[in-house]
Amino acid sequence: MIYASDLDQTLIYSTRSMGIDTASPLVMPAETIDGKVSSYISIAAFNQLQRLNGELNFIPVTTRTIAQYKRIELFYEQVQPKYAITSNGGNILVEGTPDLEWNEYIRGNVASQSAPMEQIRELIEAIWNEEWCVGQRYCDELFIALVIHREIVPWDVLNPVVTSIRELGWDVSIQGRKIYFVPRAVSKQAALAHLKQFLGASVVIASGDSLLDQCLLDFADYPIAARHGELYREQERNPRTINYSFTSHSGVLAADQIVDYAYDAMRRYKDANKSQSVV
Repeated sequence: MIYASDLDQTLIYSTRSMGIDTASPLVMPAETIDGKVSSYISIAAFNQLQRLNGELNFIPVTTRTIAQYKRIELFYEQVQPKYAITSNGGNILVEGTPDLEWNEYIRGNVASQSAPMEQIRELIEAIWNEEWCVGQRYCDELFIALVIHREIVPWDVLNPVVTSIRELGWDVSIQGRKIYFVPRAVSKQAALAHLKQFLGASVVIASGDSLLDQCLLDFADYPIAARHGELYREQERNPRTINYSFTSHSGVLAADQIVDYAYDAMRRYKDANKSQSVV
């Protein structure tokens, strides 16, 4: 059994996205940068996550690069999952070491299924403006992230470019102050499907918050999403297109409900299997 979860704005939260004070006794540090805490996790969610990690395969799944994932001391020093999916599915880590065969396989798919990154960069740079775009990041040589001032983005200029980029085999997702441009072959679902087969797992629980997590949750037997993310807003716009459970809380306390949901799903599945074996 697998519990696969997105990290940022699902399990861990920046000071900007927490929704409660960082001095709250309900939270603990998850990540530090240059000695300063940059993200937190609910203590209740952390404790439940530790229990889950002892009973199934917990797999962190993130759009973060390998280097960005390794900044999260919470996972390296405490939870210590054996497997992690980074780079939006472009890399799989096994005890912290990249699976080079998987990365090569993904790069081959990108080359055959999507326009090259240079072509996408040219489309982006044609509308680049420092007033609304703080910077560009090229993430593990797989995809592009723009850091933006969201409140002043000229959507009438950007949206036609987004449409063109999608037609070239790339997905586009907005998460907070970032816009991600990702080749369609680089997906969290593909990496998770590979690990599910490798581990011989029969059931998947998954959690997330953004549109980049949608393929992950669609793949799961037990999906749950945070109500503060893109997926919740999409569900409000198009109720028939998304059929997940959503948390009632927003911010860092949503993680409590997410991890409790995962634990309950695991217990229900195991109890049902016990009942069937007795019969």
